[in-house]
Amino acid sequence: MGKSLRSRLALTLIKKKLPELMSADPVAQMGDGLHIAVVGSGSPLPDPKRGNPCICVIARGKVYVVDAGEGSSQTMNRMRIAPERIAAVLMTHYHSDHIGGLGSVNLMRWVSDASLPALRVIGPPGVEQVIGGFNQAYELDDSYRVGHHGPGIINPESARMVPAEYSFPEGERSKVVLEEDGLKVTAFTVEHPPVEPVVGYRFDYQGRSAVVSGDTIYCQNLIDNSKGADLLLHDALSIELLNLVEDAAGKAGLSARKQILTDVEDYHATAPRRQTQPARPASEPWRSPTSFRHFR
Repeated sequence: MGKSLRSRLALTLIKKKLPELMSADPVAQMGDGLHIAVVGSGSPLPDPKRGNPCICVIARGKVYVVDAGEGSSQTMNRMRIAPERIAAVLMTHYHSDHIGGLGSVNLMRWVSDASLPALRVIGPPGVEQVIGGFNQAYELDDSYRVGHHGPGIINPESARMVPAEYSFPEGERSKVVLEEDGLKVTAFTVEHPPVEPVVGYRFDYQGRSAVVSGDTIYCQNLIDNSKGADLLLHDALSIELLNLVEDAAGKAGLSARKQILTDVEDYHATAPRRQTQPARPASEPWRSPTSFRHFR
């Protein structure tokens, strides 16, 4: 088959398929319940199969994004999660691999629908500084896009993310930070020293519940706030794999990188070491970057 014919056939197929792809909205097809999509479950280390941390919690057709690591918006696009359905972003903490994709998530949502209000970003102390920095960094880009397409297509009033900071009352380690449309979101402190504050989130909706741990070591407050939950998505580090990378860094003469990898071990929970006949890890269903889990 000649190159020209292949090109024409490809264009014909694309023309036929594109309207279907662009109008796809799997969230609209979900029953009314609590749904979880793992967008990114990786680490700062390069991984072709896992993006940086990002979880989408879906209730009543609205998407609540927990953290937005690098590549989050691209994976959400592949999962066909309509950006205009994003109601808020909730931050666990401000390590770079948890915030690197915030700008593109906001941009994707902003240009999708001029009628949307500005994106809320809910988080513990520090969220105002982080969001202020992103808003400033994107200020020129925002002006270019509004100037090019016009305010009727891209609303300049909703370009900048709006930080919503909360703190815990004296002596308390959990707090309800969002209640709307029957969904209750509770933030609770976890332990990821020396990073502070660091939180996890519990989502309760229509008798179902899901907990996102955030980055943490073994932590009693996480256990307390996970009681009775239907699903726990927990931070876990593979010591075996990390040790292999450490050794490789040492053999390559990368002493600083080796030390950084060694330091990582003391502020993450660890997965059980592999046995002769290991049980299937609880995290296994979440390996696919395009998987949904539904609770109805």
